[in-house]
Amino acid sequence: MNHSTNHHDISEALQAQVSRAAASKEKLNIKGGNSKAFLGLINPDAAVLDVSQHTGTISHEPTELVITARAGTRLEDIKQTLKAHYQTLAFEPPAYGHDATIGGTIACALAGPAKPYFGGARDYILGCTVLTGHGQILKFGGEVMKNVAGYDVSRLMTGAMGTLGVLLDVSLKVLPATSHTTTLISNATAEEAIEQLQALGGMGLPVTASAWHNNKMYTRLAGSAGTVAAAAEKLPGSESNEPEFWLQLREHTLPFFTRPESRPESLWRISVPALTPPLSIAGEWLYDWAGMQRWLVSSADANDVRNACSAVGGNATLFRADKNMMQSTDIFQPLPVPLMKLHRRLKQEFDPEGVFNYQRLFPEF
Repeated sequence: MNHSTNHHDISEALQAQVSRAAASKEKLNIKGGNSKAFLGLINPDAAVLDVSQHTGTISHEPTELVITARAGTRLEDIKQTLKAHYQTLAFEPPAYGHDATIGGTIACALAGPAKPYFGGARDYILGCTVLTGHGQILKFGGEVMKNVAGYDVSRLMTGAMGTLGVLLDVSLKVLPATSHTTTLISNATAEEAIEQLQALGGMGLPVTASAWHNNKMYTRLAGSAGTVAAAAEKLPGSESNEPEFWLQLREHTLPFFTRPESRPESLWRISVPALTPPLSIAGEWLYDWAGMQRWLVSSADANDVRNACSAVGGNATLFRADKNMMQSTDIFQPLPVPLMKLHRRLKQEFDPEGVFNYQRLFPEF
């Protein structure tokens, strides 16, 4: 049996399992590297649809800045393939574990510190092959940006947490890696940090990340050595060439995130419009994404957190908490009624029997 036939057999086996589940109205939990299993609820009674063996880079065209890979391919393997050609995933996705896969990365649509400057996963997805709840394998989009046929469907799958279908392979646009990076660290209160972020936006500097925590402002610059040096002279703070802060922020290994399980506080991911003033919710804060993504460790009531976010046009996701909190509170902020109606219609179209990831995204389905 050759390598390509093996992968064909794997996709056929996945397709057969889904078809049987749809016929019997069985629920399936999609599993890849399991590194994002903490995000959302997992139905303990559902069978496992394991895509972790569906691996490998299908194609990489360095001159076209495009890579296509099977969904079970480890994120780290994708990064190493790109690194060999001085390329990178510009949205800087977090792994949260050694076995993180490219399929899970796209399904969760998480992005790292570079997101406000380079865009998120949806900005780089070119196409995908999806196994639907009907047991059909469908291909959407293509491997070039101008091929927009079905492109919106690829974007719909990005961030759907597997509730609309199983990603079998994805095509992504990649970017050249930068040659030089440095980080500036300065003292600032939360209010001062917001002001600095506002000023940064109009300076035209090669900023690729900015964050604030513990009254310190972190600004990352990237580009040629000369460009970075010239930009650094225009900003306050001392220069640090240590990349660990951004890696630890991305992977949640900073002390801020690594708290004993015995601690009662919950970790919230707060999304707010740019330049929103500090929110008056008690707890410890860390600002990322130029202040648009804010992490909160707090014992505050979930309704209070979400009401405060809604009041400024934002939303809150319960990222990590104790088991009781996770089971008694909506993980993701409920959608407005019109959007929920649209999501139901999409669910009906792609997964009418509700086979995939039941209650992972919303309590209703």
